[in-house]
Amino acid sequence: MQKLTALILTLFLSGCAFPGVYKINVQQGNIVTDDELSQLAEGMSRSQVHAVMGTPLMLNPVDLSREYYVYTFQREGGDITEQRIIVYYEGDQYAHYEAQLLEETPAY
Repeated sequence: MQKLTALILTLFLSGCAFPGVYKINVQQGNIVTDDELSQLAEGMSRSQVHAVMGTPLMLNPVDLSREYYVYTFQREGGDITEQRIIVYYEGDQYAHYEAQLLEETPAY
């Protein structure tokens, strides 16, 4: 009876950490390339910036002078890496951007 209990307990606990579980890559947000960033020119309207870079992931309803383009990537359940681009406007025209880019975009 003890051997049967030990066998059942071992099988039960081994199911909690089964090594064959497949974990997928997870990517979310705006994929922005260096080519797209190089197309931005001072004085562009918001709609022109959106045509080049796509719709921003986050908008601040209080301060419309910034738009946020964020991309996150998680490889097989590991650490999450993040790329963040902040586009600044003066009035309704593009002024400049700040970027914290990934060395390589894993989506490609």
